[in-house]
Amino acid sequence: MNFSSRDLLYAVITIGAIVLVYVTIKDLLKKDKGDKGEKSNPGPASQSGVANAALPLQLQAYERIVLFVERITPQNLITRVYQQGLTVSDMQIGLIQTIKAEFEHNISQQIYVSAEAWEAVKTVKEQVTSIVIQVASKLPADAPGMTLNKGILEIFLQAGESPADIAARIINAEAKKLMN
Repeated sequence: MNFSSRDLLYAVITIGAIVLVYVTIKDLLKKDKGDKGEKSNPGPASQSGVANAALPLQLQAYERIVLFVERITPQNLITRVYQQGLTVSDMQIGLIQTIKAEFEHNISQQIYVSAEAWEAVKTVKEQVTSIVIQVASKLPADAPGMTLNKGILEIFLQAGESPADIAARIINAEAKKLMN
């Protein structure tokens, strides 16, 4: 019988997986036996333990979505995307791709934050994307990218309070509620 190194590797991985499953089941059974001597229904103490364990994850999620909102503000977004020689079309594509990538990178945070906070994040994303598209549609595609940047910044300056500021306030208020 002739075994290749690949066959040997598969055998080692399989044995390792079996040992891991065995140890996990053994620990679960041990834990289950220990729990039967105690209350079968989780009481307030164990529920607060779960809440205490989730709190750092929730706070981290709020931090990440605040960072996301800050990263997609036009000033920060344009600074990161702009390169000399880009056209309006290139700049538009770069801005929208960056917004989408940032959003996709943070989409799992919605599990840990309130529906209101997540809705604020989505609104900022949609508004910034919409303004980029609106301004770009009014300019020649081959115009310098700087003209798009100026148009976007003008709209946000005229608006007074930006969507990002509103979202950041909502997110900060929610995070502070968690800490109280």
